Amino acid sequence: MPRQDALAAVSVERFFQFSLLGLVASGYLAVAASGFLDAPTIALTTTGLLLRAILICGLVRLNLSDRLTTIVTIAYAGFFVADYFLLSRDFLVATVHLLFFLAVMKILTAKSNRDYLYTAVIAFLELLAAAILSTNFNFFLFLALYLLFAIAALTSGEIRRSIERSTVTARSALKTFYSRLSLLSALVTLGILTLTAGLFFILPRTAEAAFSRLIAHRVFLPGFSNQVNLGDIGEIKTSSRPMMHIRIWSALAVAPMKWRGAALSDFDGKRWTNPSRQPETILVENGHVVLAPAGLHPAGRRVNYHVDLEALENDTLFFAGTPETLDLGVRALYRTETSSFRLGHAVPQGFHYDVWSLLDDPPEGAPVRFPPPVLPLAARQLYLQLPALDGRIGELARSFAASATDDLARARAIERHLRSDYGYTLELPDREVADPLANFLFARRQGHCEYFASSMAVMLRSLGIPARLATGFQSGVYNPVSDLWLVRASDAHSWVEAWIPGYGWTTFDPTPADPNAGGLAWLAQLSLYLDAAETFWREWVMTYDVARQGTLAYRMEQGVHRAGIRWFDTAVSVRSGWERYVAGWARRFGWQALAWAAGLVALGFAAGPLVRLMRMRQRVERVRRGQASVADATLLYQRMLHILKRRGYQKPPWFTPAEFAASLPRTSLGDSVGEFTGTYNALRFGGHAEAAPRLSILLDRMERE
Repeated sequence: MPRQDALAAVSVERFFQFSLLGLVASGYLAVAASGFLDAPTIALTTTGLLLRAILICGLVRLNLSDRLTTIVTIAYAGFFVADYFLLSRDFLVATVHLLFFLAVMKILTAKSNRDYLYTAVIAFLELLAAAILSTNFNFFLFLALYLLFAIAALTSGEIRRSIERSTVTARSALKTFYSRLSLLSALVTLGILTLTAGLFFILPRTAEAAFSRLIAHRVFLPGFSNQVNLGDIGEIKTSSRPMMHIRIWSALAVAPMKWRGAALSDFDGKRWTNPSRQPETILVENGHVVLAPAGLHPAGRRVNYHVDLEALENDTLFFAGTPETLDLGVRALYRTETSSFRLGHAVPQGFHYDVWSLLDDPPEGAPVRFPPPVLPLAARQLYLQLPALDGRIGELARSFAASATDDLARARAIERHLRSDYGYTLELPDREVADPLANFLFARRQGHCEYFASSMAVMLRSLGIPARLATGFQSGVYNPVSDLWLVRASDAHSWVEAWIPGYGWTTFDPTPADPNAGGLAWLAQLSLYLDAAETFWREWVMTYDVARQGTLAYRMEQGVHRAGIRWFDTAVSVRSGWERYVAGWARRFGWQALAWAAGLVALGFAAGPLVRLMRMRQRVERVRRGQASVADATLLYQRMLHILKRRGYQKPPWFTPAEFAASLPRTSLGDSVGEFTGTYNALRFGGHAEAAPRLSILLDRMERE
């Protein structure tokens, strides 16, 4: 095989191997991005894929015998049983482990076409597993990557098979073959995604994607159960995972709000808990429930909002202010003593609800409620309980509130001192201490929201003011791309609710601002775009059903109507302008302009062939002067084929130049073609530039014959 042909075969083979590797890698990444794989599986698969890439590059050599591969596979079959019954204890998890083990073994030992077929099948099974396990937008990205590598593998595999069966290979453009094949794969992938997008939206799926119901990856939030240890909220805040997406319908500007989830009453010095009491059951009729007491309609600001909640192991619902009406898809709701609302079961994937809430205004600017709320004696005793604490905490509370004259002023004074005299940090103490609050107030003097809120609640109780700890999320960030408020786990927060006479439970937040909040602006902007894409995926892919299909059709219809009206208005204005300016100008200079336009169009059509003809003549003259290059040989050969085509002879694509010359009749023209072919081979493959003038002479002879 000529050297150029061998290089082409090597290039195609390497492209095929990398495409197959990318096929497996994209399926693996799709499953890994779902969060389902454990650390050992990720480490094993990543190592295997990187090792295969090194092998393809030729940096190392690894030859595993078939016998060793069989022994290892049989050994893992025994491990699969142990994995199912002892380790994973889940058939699907154990099967995924087996699948990725086989993927690594097969991709490291693949040598034959049958091995490559098995590898492609394993990659497809990986993608199928990802479709079952993942409900995120990143699955679409890895699906597009999988399609790209699949098309690249199919096209290069077919070319590879043709090379193996035939000795006739392409003899031109070998240097650009690899990039052209990559571009072809990318264009075909883009075409597939574009064509299927329409069908994807036309055909509704079953509600919330059938496969997404099989496995739900729920998040456990320790700060929203009936027990919160000091430090739990700080652990949640280290994650940036989205927790809620909220759409607020309000004609007025909406200030940052607290999304309250739970409140706790008992404190033992290290943790907050709630007494185990039966919650109040609230029946939901036809998806709607009124939570506000009958006959009471206090003055204040109200807001309507829609909450899309992520799948949680907890059953807590989150609200801004005091919810008055609620629409959600459950039969019953449970209200605790601390006015928290729970589902009674884990929050499922895709759970959402609509709320109409009364916002909490600062008591300094709000009217005194009438009739004034009353705190029962038993509840008052509950919210004044204190554990055995450092005596300095009570003294510090009295010093903070020394100049205050009522409970509201005392609470504000403590809140103000904590916000100004102490620092914020997410770092936990390096060692466990007997009294975390005393250590925070008198030694570290910095901490996160739980320490500030717990300290204020304890100091308020020491002053005889009932108080409790509230947990939830702080504000979130508005995403202008999706028009939603994004609330992440890092927005988890705790604050204080104190009982103020005449106002009832009032919100206080003694935690200062995080000095490290914000980060890089471009990263924050990128995260908003990614979250908007994730929201679009959930709304129009995972939950796309007949109702959404009707919504999409209605929006398209309205858009068409609006476009039609604008088109009509635009057409009227264009017609008026045409009659006023263009028509008059055309009557005066119309024929001259038309002639110039026709000339320019003709020149544009002729420019390309003229430029190519001039370049060809320049190259022919260079050949006649003996200054030809190897690349000129192809040009001269193409010109010879053009001359022969006019004579009625056309070269079949599968003929080599020598075979084509031998197939011509033994005439003077056939002899000239035979001599031309030998000279062409000498110039093209032998590099004999001195043979170029002879090619020009032979072409002139063929033109005359």
